[in-house]
Amino acid sequence: MMNSKHIRGDFNFAWPTAEIAVMGPQGAVEIIFKKEIQAAENQEEKLNQKLSEYIEKFANPYVAAEYGFVDDVIKPSETRLKLINAFQLLKTKVDSNPKKKHCNIPL
Repeated sequence: MMNSKHIRGDFNFAWPTAEIAVMGPQGAVEIIFKKEIQAAENQEEKLNQKLSEYIEKFANPYVAAEYGFVDDVIKPSETRLKLINAFQLLKTKVDSNPKKKHCNIPL
C-alpha cells in the first residue's frame, strides 16, 4: 500500500502477504526484544521464535484491516478488478479541500 486513510486515501487494498508497518519485522524484533534475546542461551533460536510471533501477531494486513486502515485484503489475482471498480466509483468524485493557510502533511 502506498497511501493511507490518514492522508485522505480513498481506497486501500492489501495482498495477504503485505507487511504494514513502519519498519520490517526483523528490525522491530531486534529492538523490542533485544534484552530478552541477549539473555537467551540460544540467541538465534530466540530471535527466530520472537520473529515468528511478531509476524503472526503484527506484520500482516489483517490487523490493519481490523482497524480500518485497509479496506480489503485481496488475492493478487483480484487486483485488477478491484482497482477498476474503485476507479469507476471515483470517476465522478469531486473533492473540496478545507480552507487552510498552511499545510503540514504527515510524513
